[in-house]
Amino acid sequence: MTTIHVHNHTNPDGIYGFDARGIAKRFRHAAIFGALDALNPGEVMRFVNDHDPIPLLQQMQARYGEGVEIAYRERAPEGVMIDFIKR
Repeated sequence: MTTIHVHNHTNPDGIYGFDARGIAKRFRHAAIFGALDALNPGEVMRFVNDHDPIPLLQQMQARYGEGVEIAYRERAPEGVMIDFIKR
């Protein structure tokens, strides 16, 4: 008899961390959009970066519109923490 293991890759609180500081700049936006696309409605990507990503937020607004809520959790000169909430 073959045993099939099903892995549930969901986080019980629905919050997934994404630290953009460790991703090469030329890959960042693609990685961020890929992560957002993978979220289910109601899940959150907790984004951390070393600067306020204004151009990224404009691209997100154009791509997702009301489909992603943007909520700053921390905004300081040394970096930001933003929750992106999939609707």
